[in-house]
Amino acid sequence: MALDDITMADVLLKNELIHADGTAFAWGSERRTFRDYAQDVQHLAAGLAALGLVKGDRIAVVALNCYEYFVLYGAAAWMGAILVPINWRLKSEEIRTLLSDCTPVMVVVSPDYTTMLTELLIDCACVRYRIVIGSEQDGFRPLWSLSIHEQPDEFADVGEDAAFVIIYTAAVEGRPRGAVLTQRNILACALQAIIPMAIGSHDVYINLMPLFHVMGLELAMATMMAGGTNVIMSKFDGHEAVLCIEQRRATVIPVVPPMLSTILDEAEAMGSGLQTLRVVAGLFDRSDTVERCQRITDARFWVGYGQTETSGYVTLCPYDERPGSSGKEGPMARLRVVDEYDRQVEKGHAGEIVLKGPLVFKQYWNLEDDTAYTLREGWHHTGDIGRFDEQGYLWYVRRKPEKELIKPGGENVYPAEVEKALLEHKDVLEACVFGVPDEQWGEAVKAACVRRAGSGLTEQELVDFVGSRIARYKKPKYVAFVEELPKREDGALDRERIKSQA
Repeated sequence: MALDDITMADVLLKNELIHADGTAFAWGSERRTFRDYAQDVQHLAAGLAALGLVKGDRIAVVALNCYEYFVLYGAAAWMGAILVPINWRLKSEEIRTLLSDCTPVMVVVSPDYTTMLTELLIDCACVRYRIVIGSEQDGFRPLWSLSIHEQPDEFADVGEDAAFVIIYTAAVEGRPRGAVLTQRNILACALQAIIPMAIGSHDVYINLMPLFHVMGLELAMATMMAGGTNVIMSKFDGHEAVLCIEQRRATVIPVVPPMLSTILDEAEAMGSGLQTLRVVAGLFDRSDTVERCQRITDARFWVGYGQTETSGYVTLCPYDERPGSSGKEGPMARLRVVDEYDRQVEKGHAGEIVLKGPLVFKQYWNLEDDTAYTLREGWHHTGDIGRFDEQGYLWYVRRKPEKELIKPGGENVYPAEVEKALLEHKDVLEACVFGVPDEQWGEAVKAACVRRAGSGLTEQELVDFVGSRIARYKKPKYVAFVEELPKREDGALDRERIKSQA
């Protein structure tokens, strides 16, 4: 570890000293102080090392939000292991693909997922340890049985540039890409939220987002780093969220469409004004929903721009400061808007958003060419088009054609992955997938398909077929059957024409 490094271990020890008896985590009737958390992390890290895990080993997690998830994050950081949080909404074959790519030595699961993982791990020779959060079952050893109640050895070679987490993004050309984030990335992104939002030890944050999602991880870590309280919800439920906000006197929550409208509807039905809230951070929602939130709660809704590859937000501002914009660049990021030759364009002109700084990810796991291309010329190329106005606010315009992406409810869906599933149906000859505006989810998946001659395939049958092969949030909400799909001169689908026609 270099003299100028600050790692997750340093943050835990600092909090143990400064906020020792403060509540770090709370759920149900349980709570853990910062002292408890630091000790739990060190004991588990010592146990993992005693098993033989070393720096760089991957630990895959398929679990709902829970205290143990946070302890795993801390223990992995302490000893230099790499946590791989996996979306539990994925189908078993999708999870198999991720496990084959990251080759973990250990898999940790919630009790509900032991049966599925038992089947998947038959072909995963890399996995030496099967761990369950809770009591032993089906050959899975309890997580807490790994803890060694002694001071762990110092891991002197674990610096802030050590890989900390691999978060898989949506599949480009049908293949998911694992973004490797370092300890520096996560801590810098925490500061990126702490500074403008003034998050401090007085704040209570409700974990409404799953811990496999970069936004959920960023704001949870920001709260912990600032000495605030993380209240753990296993997964989102509107009614429970309102109760939790009231009972815990929450001050900060994260949302993606349609979480916010669900919470507001529940609050009105329950006669709650959610008066303790001061920060609602999320992806851009409908303007009437945001304005309703600020009118009912007196909280400010914060918007921003970011990606998994940037560890979270790189721009931020309150919605009402510049409605429609994505905010100004934060203290830990430097942004530019460039043309196709990487030349900076003038304010008001659109171009690709590129950035640099300690928020930028380390690499794509096992994808050297993709990494080199994305990080070319010393800048992270986001694949998104935007523009700066005269006051320095970033305005998102669209995605570049080669990085077409759909975001239903805050999840990332690449068309190629859905198109691949559609074409597996024997009656689908061609398919083109794209995003369309959606009142409930912000954006929805739509597919334009050419059926085999004489086929009686219905829209619902095709939607159900796709939902049986990939995660259900990726399946099309709308299907349009057409006689043919327009092509470019090179024979490729003319996506812009298809979108305009369908």
